[in-house]
Amino acid sequence: MSGRARSFGAVAEAYERFRPGYPAALGDLVLTYAGRPVRTALEIGAGTGKATRLFAERGVTVTATDPDGAMLAELRRRVPADVITVRAAFEDLPPGERYGLVFAAAALHWTHPDGRWPRIAGLLEPGGVFASFGGPVRLADPGVEEAVRAARAPFLASDEIPSPDGTPPEQDMQWPGTELQRSGWFTDVQQSVIERRLTMGAADYVGLLTTISAYLELPAPAQKQVFRRIRRVLPERVEIVGDVTVHLARRRDG
Repeated sequence: MSGRARSFGAVAEAYERFRPGYPAALGDLVLTYAGRPVRTALEIGAGTGKATRLFAERGVTVTATDPDGAMLAELRRRVPADVITVRAAFEDLPPGERYGLVFAAAALHWTHPDGRWPRIAGLLEPGGVFASFGGPVRLADPGVEEAVRAARAPFLASDEIPSPDGTPPEQDMQWPGTELQRSGWFTDVQQSVIERRLTMGAADYVGLLTTISAYLELPAPAQKQVFRRIRRVLPERVEIVGDVTVHLARRRDG
């Protein structure tokens, strides 16, 4: 897992405060796809547990993993007591235990591509389900989006993470569905989008940006400058597009 992936611990409290949670429809979608009771789950890169609680509240025994102690400390304050926490990067998880569900919420792109899919398949029971979901948070108003882009331009050309396998944005199947289809370890690969619109104050939107890795990588003085510039061009309240793209797949038997 990269240093950039490990940069979130310093902003664990802001991550919990400003990042949107996940809609109930997401949990329903994943568990309906499973087609059978899901009793145990392993979460990759759990962060502060925004997705953890979605499944724990549905009676799934979740093992939440993350390499960052600060993120896991925040998670433990927010999730049911029966959630198991393991401080480890995905690549360092010991083999042996198997789960009905393995999932990653806006975290899979931080895992190392070498051996990713056989490792995930090895963590799943036969016929078990893998789920990956997330998506960028964008400003709904094109004029406001353009103003923010211009304010950000001296520091960052973009604050989004490009497709890890180079899939163009206009292609129907997006990453990681593309890799899942090619891997040979999974079947019944599905992609769907849960549409979501949110409204928040300008200060909270800037707070959200403080948890985005592209900004976290900037030197501290540059961070202060770019956030100040962005805040100046925002209206008092902003509407954001927070669509959640979901990829589902089932471990291939045999």
